[in-house]
Amino acid sequence: MDTKLLELLVCPVTKGPLDVQLERQELWSRSARLAYPIRHGIPILLENEARSLSDEDLDTLKPRTPLV
Repeated sequence: MDTKLLELLVCPVTKGPLDVQLERQELWSRSARLAYPIRHGIPILLENEARSLSDEDLDTLKPRTPLV
């Protein structure tokens, strides 16, 4: 997936940033606690297609580095 595209994508629920989980083929929204699937390289940013993130899932995320 194009990194420039990823910089532009936001969570459709909260309008917050998304974290890429390539090994799981998902985009994670920390604020909405949702994981949006990536299918065939296309992010599916529909709330009804997303799965809920558990506390354990969120604990695996590294702290976000602020952009300069």
